[in-house]
Amino acid sequence: MAGRGRGAGGAGACVALLSVAALLVGCGGGAPQDTARGDVQHTLDRRADAVLARDPAAYRATGSADAALPTNLTDVPLTSWTYRLTRLDRSGSHATAGAELRYRIKGYDSAPVVSGRSLGLELREGRWYVTSDRPAPNAGEQLWEQGRVVVERGTHSLVLGVGRSHGALSDYADLADEAVPAVSDAWGTGWAQRVVVLVPKSLDGMGALLGAPAAGYRGIAAVTTGEAGAPGRTPADRIIVNPDAYGVLGSFGKQVVLTHETTHVATRAATSGATPLWLSEGYADWVGYRGTGRSAGQAAPELERAVRLGRLPAALPTDPDFGFSGDAGRLAQAYEGGWLACRMIADRWGEAKLNDFYRAVGKHKRRTGAVEEAMASVLGTTEEKFTADWRDYLRARLG
Repeated sequence: MAGRGRGAGGAGACVALLSVAALLVGCGGGAPQDTARGDVQHTLDRRADAVLARDPAAYRATGSADAALPTNLTDVPLTSWTYRLTRLDRSGSHATAGAELRYRIKGYDSAPVVSGRSLGLELREGRWYVTSDRPAPNAGEQLWEQGRVVVERGTHSLVLGVGRSHGALSDYADLADEAVPAVSDAWGTGWAQRVVVLVPKSLDGMGALLGAPAAGYRGIAAVTTGEAGAPGRTPADRIIVNPDAYGVLGSFGKQVVLTHETTHVATRAATSGATPLWLSEGYADWVGYRGTGRSAGQAAPELERAVRLGRLPAALPTDPDFGFSGDAGRLAQAYEGGWLACRMIADRWGEAKLNDFYRAVGKHKRRTGAVEEAMASVLGTTEEKFTADWRDYLRARLG
């Protein structure tokens, strides 16, 4: 503007050109852009490559003090391992970061396990190094962070353990190999028909894997982790065993537990936020006990005791009834009540209808109305009538 005011030629034109030059310098010639985020991601990419290559030296070159992670993972058949930087807070030559670790086990995971990580970083001679790598708040540990992972392969299973011999883990693989076809016979074959079982050293190790206080799982033999209702893909489920509680079970109880948990793997894609726990847990128990010949009283002793004392439940179990940290008797009755509800459906409407009912409930986007609509469309009944029938069923089988 200044050049145009002073004329079109001579000094005026020169001033105009200088002004344009100044604008160009102002747009691109200031302080260099901070490339820290991209540089940190590059370090994490190198770290991931080192893990997949089982290369301790390359792993140490990203900043690790030792090669514990690649060594502990030596026998785990990984097919992918990546980090995605989600947050970076820099203060000079130091930074803290959040990242998502995503990995898949070859032959078992069609979708990755996703785990939040908290990282410490340091800039040295123009390169970022990882100084700490631990689970993010509320995220669980990974099994290899608890020690060297021993791998046992079954026909339908992969068992990963810490502090366990191959012989001990083969017992888990044998039971899991029996569970998979049993579940397929009940649910159908439209699932992966393979499971990954994690066996930590202790109850504390189980709690660490779940990112929760171990005390809440003291009497729980095993749990299954995974994303419910994953659309269009099979989530990466893990059956996590509590070796303390599982170890005191007999062979029958161990088989029921692994079949129950394998059922959760098989039904995961058909389970959603609309599925009440009495149905998901009851169905898993129904498959676990299916074909065993166990009577209602044998499999539901807590509920049998309550019924015989005149304390017949007024309604189906609610989700809070399944809380691990609550009363043990209440928890047992919740599982038993859900199992008997599913057993009643199988007895009265047939096993195919039970499967249809389970899938129909899970297709709903919301909990409200899901059970009622599925009962009407699949079973031809109402929730009120179903509950009354269930209470009669309890009296007949347990009274």
